[in-house]
Amino acid sequence: MCLDESVDDSGADRSTPDGRAAEPSRSPRTVEPVHPPATLGQALERRSDSAVPEPARSVSAALSARLREDIADHGGWIPFNRFMQRVLYEPGWGYYARGTLPFGWFPDRDGSDFVTAPELSTLFARALAVQVAQGLVAAGADEVVEFGAGSGALAGALMDALDALGVVVRRYTIVEVSGGLRQRQRERLARFGDRVAWADRWPVSITGVVIGNEVLDAMPCRLLAFDGARWWERGVAASSDGDGFAFADRPTEDRPPVAGPFIPGTVVEIQPQAQAFVRTLGSHLSRGLAVFIDYGFPEAELYHPQRTAGTLMCHRAHRADADPLADLGLKDITVHVDFTAIALAAQEAGMDVAGYTSQGRFLLNCGIAD
Repeated sequence: MCLDESVDDSGADRSTPDGRAAEPSRSPRTVEPVHPPATLGQALERRSDSAVPEPARSVSAALSARLREDIADHGGWIPFNRFMQRVLYEPGWGYYARGTLPFGWFPDRDGSDFVTAPELSTLFARALAVQVAQGLVAAGADEVVEFGAGSGALAGALMDALDALGVVVRRYTIVEVSGGLRQRQRERLARFGDRVAWADRWPVSITGVVIGNEVLDAMPCRLLAFDGARWWERGVAASSDGDGFAFADRPTEDRPPVAGPFIPGTVVEIQPQAQAFVRTLGSHLSRGLAVFIDYGFPEAELYHPQRTAGTLMCHRAHRADADPLADLGLKDITVHVDFTAIALAAQEAGMDVAGYTSQGRFLLNCGIAD
């Protein structure tokens, strides 16, 4: 089941991706970073180095040095998905691997970068619990597996709500790659004792309900750029001054999953890693329900001709910007999810799509108004 957190009324024709692998060229085409125009509700702000505390600046400098070495080791260019993977998850240096919590209401008070629905109140978890309870009862199961549990707010409120519904979860397993976040989760969920467990890899077999709240959007994406005649894969190279980074394009045979039309200058994202994640889930979920909540669109809307700048966005201190090449490790990088691709990957793995709806409708149907 997928829940769509975003709203869009556009549409386009649908086609099938060719699935061919890219052959990098030896001569990348360097381009300037693409900044989509500001829209209502977005504060596009580039922070100066003077606004960054010294410890954070040191982390960013260390991560940048590692990325420059990686780029040099790969002939001066790496694909964007590799860049995004290291910036977000590099052990000890990546945004989600440093142990700090980006979730919260106030950037000045709690150092947060954004707030998610479970952090706003327990109402989100209490409504979600209605669906989770139905899934557990239907599967004859008593286990929940959550991927990327953040601060642990959703896990705690969800277990409380399930207890109140009389559907007791014997084991709540959190799959978390960040050691720092795992420690924060342990502190927050200590009151549940050994009912909560942690894992850093896939459970061998899952019978129960799987939850992924804003997980798919943080999985590394690849960038494709169209110049009017052909598609290029957009990667990252060292900037001309040697201190920063710049986008650079190489020829590719890969294409978006729709035929277009696309206008020159269009940049789109594809998420093969998120699709692979869902296919892997299909091989581990023996019986149960998986619920994914994220920002995204069906492919006809995500790859609409009017969406020329893609959806790649960074978040820091409750402000959004479109430059992932600056302040490495100090801000989140996300993209909107292609829910069509996720649904197809699930079906290919032998699963059925139980439902797809907006988050607002889902919460109302689960009784949040009561």
